[in-house]
Amino acid sequence: MPFEFTRLEIPEVVLVRAKVFPDPRGFFMETYKRSEFVANGLPVTFVQDNFSHSARRGVLRGLHYQKDPKAQGKLVMVLRGEIYDVAVDIRQGSPTYGRWVAVTLSSSAHTMLYVPPGFAHGFCVLSDSADVLYKCTEEYAPELDRGIRWDDPDLAIPWPVEEPILSEKDRAWAGLRQADNNYVYRPE
Repeated sequence: MPFEFTRLEIPEVVLVRAKVFPDPRGFFMETYKRSEFVANGLPVTFVQDNFSHSARRGVLRGLHYQKDPKAQGKLVMVLRGEIYDVAVDIRQGSPTYGRWVAVTLSSSAHTMLYVPPGFAHGFCVLSDSADVLYKCTEEYAPELDRGIRWDDPDLAIPWPVEEPILSEKDRAWAGLRQADNNYVYRPE
């Protein structure tokens, strides 16, 4: 199998490790194969790819989400560099509401993180710079674009940076309790 799937402490969030085929020229790996994802409980369809370049260590992007009916699931991978990647459960009524999981993703480890709809997502750059690619299950809808403050004390995420480099938009988000969020937990 070209992938190894590991469910994290919040089981809907999945760490995906790609199998790498090295040779003297470099390496080859698959980054997504629908049949493998479906066979491992991720029957998602991706409709948009996004590329993010962060030019400095300490850049923090997030915590972002898109409201229903255009909630986005994301498959996040690092093409160059290393990031601390965080997913926060914001599904009202969920047994893990307000909890978060974090992993370090890097271009050298060939790992990806699947963040399902109903989760806020953010990352902090650990390397001198980072290039991040993520596949989305819904197209971007600016009217539904929302976020949660990165340093919300209710979440208490131990970000690996004390004074991150933030966008003005990310500085202005409210905390989880005040966030404009219409996700509802739907047990399967």
